[in-house]
Amino acid sequence: MKSLNELDLKDQRVLLRVDFNVPMDDGVIEDNFRVQAALPTVRFCLRQGASVVIMSHLGRPGGQADPALSLLPVAEELEVLLRQDILFSQDCVSDQAIEVSQALPAQKIHLLENLRFHSEEEANGPEFSSRLARHGNVYVNDAFGTAHRAHASNVGVVSHFRSAGIGLLVTIELEALRALQAKPEKPFAIVLGGAKVAGKLELLRQLVPKAHRLIVGGGMAFTFLKSQGLNVGSSLVDEALVDEAASILRMARELGVDIYLPTDVVASDALDGSAAWHLISVEELAGAEKGVDIGPESCAIFSAALADARTIFWNGPMGVFEQPPFRTGTEMIVSAIAEATAGGAVSVVGGGDSAAAIQLLGEPKQFTHISTGGGASLELLSDRPLPALEALA
Repeated sequence: MKSLNELDLKDQRVLLRVDFNVPMDDGVIEDNFRVQAALPTVRFCLRQGASVVIMSHLGRPGGQADPALSLLPVAEELEVLLRQDILFSQDCVSDQAIEVSQALPAQKIHLLENLRFHSEEEANGPEFSSRLARHGNVYVNDAFGTAHRAHASNVGVVSHFRSAGIGLLVTIELEALRALQAKPEKPFAIVLGGAKVAGKLELLRQLVPKAHRLIVGGGMAFTFLKSQGLNVGSSLVDEALVDEAASILRMARELGVDIYLPTDVVASDALDGSAAWHLISVEELAGAEKGVDIGPESCAIFSAALADARTIFWNGPMGVFEQPPFRTGTEMIVSAIAEATAGGAVSVVGGGDSAAAIQLLGEPKQFTHISTGGGASLELLSDRPLPALEALA
């Protein structure tokens, strides 16, 4: 793959795929982390004398135009951040949008409407890909968050360009994540949380042989706890993966990896904070009660396990951190990893909800690298191919 500085961009129209899939509330961007992450590549292209046509998806509109998922608020955000006017087209492949791009003066920016308003985007449709490609004569992919998707905007368009490469963000992402695949400095701690177990077990099979400590919290912890014959009440469990979770734990023990699972939890009947909650040991979970956060004893144990780590990979919160009563465990993880990083550890955060939690609870600059792609980072670290990068190879 060619990097951005290997491409001749002067007087070219750069078709730039970014990941502006940002959280929105009634047309207002709640967290512009992904927008900020794309700015270095945009600015680099402009400095080289290129015009830039930006394309992205937002949410899951199912191939239909949905005003609530329009990228127009992102255009307005870009105008503020870049201090220049942004042209915006309401359809990413209309004749009018293509004409705007083809007439775009140097150092100007044109943002296209949500790619997923067309079903052909996710289907990697050839005609859709061809029309997208007409927007530019150089293609740059800086959307690491969607690199694991074989869609038109990051796979289908590539064959239409003689000049193509990756942006600055993707370059940084690959350097940080591949360092974990190589020889992470010891002790190496893996911290996993979140609700989903699926997709993370293959990651564990790849990383556990290199790790020294495995810390599992969040909703996924209950699948592991159940695999050990422990009571989990009505907590979230992926029944289909209980045996696989037990296999992962056996492998970790055989390799001498220290394993940390919650010993106490915050329990409640409701995930949305509408019901009463209390602290109990895992063994005391019963009836309709669910574990919605790790408890203080687990916080202390997990924090101590991270204190002298030299490399840390974290993916997934320790509880339902969106609800204030259930965010203590995630706050502790953010704080413990930040302190370890300040002491010289390398910390890599696997995007998704973990990145959102850091934006909400901590200072992003306290971490070595925060990935913009949760799913993509897991796929890469699991040694699975990323279609968007394969298309550029």
